[in-house]
Amino acid sequence: MGLAFNNETCSGCKACELVCSLQNLKVINPSKAMLAVTGKFPEPGKYFVTICDQCGECANACPEGAISLKKETYRIDLKKCNGCLDCVDACPVNLVKVDDDGMPYKCINCRQCAEVCPRDALTFN
Repeated sequence: MGLAFNNETCSGCKACELVCSLQNLKVINPSKAMLAVTGKFPEPGKYFVTICDQCGECANACPEGAISLKKETYRIDLKKCNGCLDCVDACPVNLVKVDDDGMPYKCINCRQCAEVCPRDALTFN
């Protein structure tokens, strides 16, 4: 069961980015969201959302074993993390991000993005 994206229904409203940053980081800052909405140039009205598919590359790269799989979601244990950011470099979709304190964070499958999506472009299956 994971997050899925349907590019045929996405309107590019970016409500998912807003709710992601608000829910998880307590700020309204789409650039800090753990997903990314982009227009598919040169096709007007076509959008793509890059999402974390929980591939585990971040966990494989972590020298401290600070990222582990819990109920189909890779989670970062900041108590074990040494802040090396190898996980950020390893993410194939560039969605392991760095917070203001220099520590990594990533999608935790909170489902808020799918719940707020007005066109069901994001769903959990």
